[in-house]
Amino acid sequence: MKIAIVFFLFFQVVISNAQNAIEWDGTYQLQLSDFQSNATQIGSEVTVTSINTASSLDFAFMMSNVEFMFTKNFNSKVNCSFQRDAAYLIAPDALTANKLLDFARYEFDLSELYARKLRKEIYEQKGTFSDVSFLKVIYDQIQKQYTEEHATAAKSTNLGLETAKLTALHTEVSKQIQNYPDFCKTCKPPKKKK
Repeated sequence: MKIAIVFFLFFQVVISNAQNAIEWDGTYQLQLSDFQSNATQIGSEVTVTSINTASSLDFAFMMSNVEFMFTKNFNSKVNCSFQRDAAYLIAPDALTANKLLDFARYEFDLSELYARKLRKEIYEQKGTFSDVSFLKVIYDQIQKQYTEEHATAAKSTNLGLETAKLTALHTEVSKQIQNYPDFCKTCKPPKKKK
């Protein structure tokens, strides 16, 4: 019997092809050109300011019961990506657009932070005879924490228009990512000493 689990953490499930996805790697910085939805608009005729960053965190795997029983490291099964064709940005001028872009960069890093937290929790809580249902509990906890932090940041920075506040939040998220060096997508956590 095979187990198939798919969790989507966040805001929106986006269906698009893989060429439109940017995997978080710690070096690539999102650009205005990455907002490829037809809704993207920057110019004086714009009367609203809006953004959909299309950052997502998903967790999916398919394996037999035996494979699940003996698998401890699920890092590669948790993905953090940005969907270009779903991302849009609406701003009245280039200055505002760049502030929204900075918020999108913050949000992408925040998604990776929570991806690492999810990877760590799964690694620490997964036992040989764990039932697959424990994953939903972990997922729900991480989703709640992420949603709360994202909403607080969006409100307190006015979607990044208050740059000093956003810079402080982004610096803190970048530091926190470094607290999880063993939980990047390609990392192999060290075995616990008994």
